[in-house]
Amino acid sequence: MTTLMRRLPGAAPLLAAGLFALVPAQAQSTVYKCVDDRGRIEFTDTAKRGCKPLDLPGFISAPPLRQAPARQAGNGRPAAPPPAASSPASFPRVSSYEQKARDDDRRGILNEELRNEEKKLADLKRDFNNGEPERQGNEKNYAKYQERVAQMRDDIARSERNVEALKREIANIK
Repeated sequence: MTTLMRRLPGAAPLLAAGLFALVPAQAQSTVYKCVDDRGRIEFTDTAKRGCKPLDLPGFISAPPLRQAPARQAGNGRPAAPPPAASSPASFPRVSSYEQKARDDDRRGILNEELRNEEKKLADLKRDFNNGEPERQGNEKNYAKYQERVAQMRDDIARSERNVEALKREIANIK
C-alpha cells in the first residue's frame, strides 16, 4: 500500500474514501490511520507506532466471541446436547381433519395440473409427428425447420419431465 502512495500522491484521499465505504460491511475490527516519520499515511486494522484509531460514523464494533460453559453430567463427562427446539405451545396447530382437507385440495389441484400437462404432451407429440412435423409456409429455409423441430423436442422433453414431477408429487401426498 505504501508503494502505491509513493507512486500516486493523490491516492491517499481515494484510498481513505474506499476504506470509509467498506467500513459498514467490515465491522470486525478498528481502523487505524498511521503516519510514519516521512509523513506517509497508511490505513490498517493493526495498531502500530504512530497510529490513531479512527472514529467512523455508523461503525459498530463486533461483540467479543463468547464460549458457552461446558455442561457436565453427573459422572464428569460432558452432558448430552439439548434436545432440538420444538414448537411453543402457543404455536398454531392444524387439526388432522383440516390437514386432510388441505391434502385433498392439493391432490385435486395437482391432478388437474397433471391432466393439463398430459394433454399438452399428447398435442406436442401429435404435432411432432415422430420427428417429421409438417413444414410451415415461412420455413423455406431448412435451418429454420430444423430449429423448430429441435424446439419441439425440447418442449416434449420438458413436458415429460413435468408429468413425472407431478406424478411424484401426487405420490408424496399422505
